[in-house]
Amino acid sequence: MRTLRIGSRGTDVKEVQSLLLRLGYYSGAIDGIFGSGTANAVRAFQRDYGLTVDGIVGPMTFSAMEPLLMGYSVYTIRPGDTLYRIALNYGTSVARIMSANPGIVPERLQVGSRILIPWLDIVDTRIDYTYEILERDINAIRRLYPFIEIGSAGQSVLGKELYYLKLGNGPNRVFFNAAHHALEWITTVVLMKFVENYARAYAEDRAIRGYNIRRLFDRSTIYILPMVNPDGVDLVLNGLQRDNPYYNQLLQWNRTGRPFSEVWQANIRGVDLNHNYDAAWQQSKEAEALYGITGPGPTRYSGPEPFSEPETRAVRDLTYAIDPRLVLAYHSQGEVIYWNFMNLAPPESLRIGQALSRASGYALDQTVGIASYAGYKDWFIQEFRRPGFTIEVGRGRNPLPISQFPTIYDDNEGLLLLAAVIQ
Repeated sequence: MRTLRIGSRGTDVKEVQSLLLRLGYYSGAIDGIFGSGTANAVRAFQRDYGLTVDGIVGPMTFSAMEPLLMGYSVYTIRPGDTLYRIALNYGTSVARIMSANPGIVPERLQVGSRILIPWLDIVDTRIDYTYEILERDINAIRRLYPFIEIGSAGQSVLGKELYYLKLGNGPNRVFFNAAHHALEWITTVVLMKFVENYARAYAEDRAIRGYNIRRLFDRSTIYILPMVNPDGVDLVLNGLQRDNPYYNQLLQWNRTGRPFSEVWQANIRGVDLNHNYDAAWQQSKEAEALYGITGPGPTRYSGPEPFSEPETRAVRDLTYAIDPRLVLAYHSQGEVIYWNFMNLAPPESLRIGQALSRASGYALDQTVGIASYAGYKDWFIQEFRRPGFTIEVGRGRNPLPISQFPTIYDDNEGLLLLAAVIQ
């Protein structure tokens, strides 16, 4: 992480502001602007953590913040300690502590040994969600909830790992993914918060919305790829950096006259990943002319051929490896569920779609025009003849503000759980 001081701006400043707000040191806006209020909050944090009090987030201060950003503190066992007392002091549960410390024996705590205390949320739902934050959150889930399996489906154009998370060991396999489109990064937060809530409920042996999570763990295996397009997401949230190998091309490809943060849906090579699947791909290519698309750009360009991009090849190959009964592809916006592709969806798709609609309050619909071609859901239905759905969350103009997250998540948590079990 770069050193942050008065005058710094960016998504990393938002992350620090949000953490300090959660810890009670900061009361200002999470605006990504490192001003005097943020500096004073950093000084208070440094004072309490025995650091040099200079109001600058340098390596030492960030090292103290990093475990907290990952949702935990490191605690040294003292004489007379019990897990119950430690959990009470931190506002957490014994079950979460035991999950984060496999092999710990509550009756035989070793004085002087260090353990992890999960007590803060991992996934911060009030900030812009960059790939760096995603990677840190995934590492936190790996550390605090070791029963969640994590792997990589491949790499993006710029070499970022396309992480997936595996929840459960049941025979009913489903696959959820998000953020094919860069502006739609809020969908990554939806799936990551779902992972965290699921993992915590499993550790504490409790239900979510009436679903017994440990029973669900044995019944279904949920695969989640939360960020299909990390290069595009970082371009939208962090801006175009000089060291980007596509720097000059991106300036040429963005012919809109507007910043990348307002228009860019594609991957870093200007290919719209949700038009790069081999499902009526030629129709998508032919429709480009109607939209004035002549090559790489912010949206709708389907690439030189199907699966030309490493991101879509990775999602394709992971889908084959999972062989899922059902898939969900998360997008924004419109509060709608798309369920069919060229009338190839199996008979149960409509019934399942109607159930997902009831669970979320989203309308069930079918796509028209260029949006009807070459998407992930389209390819899955064509290739597997099984239920596949595109879920369009929220309302407004992309990118949706993170302030919509509570409503979006409330709409979708029940849908996600239902999709994992519905037959």
